[in-house]
Amino acid sequence: MAGVARVDATDYKAGPVHDPLYVKAIVLKQGGDQAVIVTVDAVAIGGIGYIKDDYLGKVRSAIQNTLGIPASRILINASHCHGVVRRDIAALTVQAIESAASALVPVRIGVGHGHEDRVGENRRLLMKDGREIDVRHAYAMPPDSEVAGVGPIDPEIGVLRLDRMSGDPLAVIYNFACHPIQGVPSGANTADVTGLASTVIEDNLGGGAMAFFLQGCGGDINPVFYKHVDQPRDAVSLGNLLALSTLKAVRCVETKEDNRFLWIHETLELPRADLAAKIIDQEQEQLRLAQSLRGTTLSLKTFMPLMVKYRLSDQYPAYYSHRYLHEEELGRKELSVMDARNRQDIKSYVQNIETMEQLTRVNTNLRLLKMHQKQNLEAPKRTVDVELIGCRIGDFVLTSFPGELTVQIGLNLKDKSPHEHTFVAGYTNGYIYYAPTTKQLANVGGAQEDSDCILAPHWQAIYEQKAVEILEQL
Repeated sequence: MAGVARVDATDYKAGPVHDPLYVKAIVLKQGGDQAVIVTVDAVAIGGIGYIKDDYLGKVRSAIQNTLGIPASRILINASHCHGVVRRDIAALTVQAIESAASALVPVRIGVGHGHEDRVGENRRLLMKDGREIDVRHAYAMPPDSEVAGVGPIDPEIGVLRLDRMSGDPLAVIYNFACHPIQGVPSGANTADVTGLASTVIEDNLGGGAMAFFLQGCGGDINPVFYKHVDQPRDAVSLGNLLALSTLKAVRCVETKEDNRFLWIHETLELPRADLAAKIIDQEQEQLRLAQSLRGTTLSLKTFMPLMVKYRLSDQYPAYYSHRYLHEEELGRKELSVMDARNRQDIKSYVQNIETMEQLTRVNTNLRLLKMHQKQNLEAPKRTVDVELIGCRIGDFVLTSFPGELTVQIGLNLKDKSPHEHTFVAGYTNGYIYYAPTTKQLANVGGAQEDSDCILAPHWQAIYEQKAVEILEQL
């Protein structure tokens, strides 16, 4: 049995709205067993953004009181869009779950896979000197000549289709790894790529079918052309691509009666990081970069026109060619001497700019490191408890994590799982910031994931082992 419902959670008082943000609930029941899957168009379940830390407890307590569904059997996933939801989001979530529970119908289920590689790209750039850096609005891009490669993506769309007994679709749950932070040209409030994709899916399926987006391991996956400055940022086109690829997969899924319904809830202790050494390292790098800046005769006002002239005409930048040839006939070198001096000043000014860009990256990440070191030192214990859920709905197998898992971890778990149809949902039942790989955490200060993390580097092996154990039990 399954029932679905949604409630508009958009904060219409926060400013212009491009498209609504929803909290959606699907209640699943097999015999005496019940569970709830909730998706929210929000950045996170607590920690950051507009959903407060007491949200999860409020929702679970209310649902246990009214529906008798235990807290451990409620999974709430944030899409990680950066839209603004209402402050009473907890009450709206309870409303959605209760409405879904009152609309249970028998369902047939099926699982499938889609493919979409045009929506996202790995935001970590592999540099020729061995570092990795991020593509973010908070960071300047490095010189193209220093970039050696890029990281992986996960193009797989995991699909669970639930049909009414008539064969009409009731719900589609689709799991995909991305950062839905593209925005819309007007800058208005939006559910972004994934919310827009869900609307397209629902419009095409018709009949009141509901699309539930489950965010995957999108910690280091950006929208494509994320830093494009020559055209408006528009999530609509990317949402359409994701929707059409999902619909293609949905239409290939054959549903059947299937009573397999398993749910596992565990709490795992993961080690907190001691970031003192990283902070010292980044402070030293901060000082080194600052001390490497050198004065030049140029300012922005004189640099810009010189840069244009000397790139436009490398051989004769200061004036037309005939004047250079005239001086050459007379044995003079005034223009050539001036050009040499200007070229060196341009080079020095560019070096300063690139150094300052590196310095802004260090400053940004150093603030993150200090924030998390303070959090870890003030924490009551040297570990952090994380909720892990494993669920099986027919052939659809899902495991969850409350942080921003980077894509390689999701790929690892899919590879290690004994099940063909295995999917991973980050951003679920809490928020503990980024969860990069052990290798990525060794890359100090180059990317946000490496600094915006409270976990010790060896957390990855502990988590992956436990996640595989949960998958094996399903």
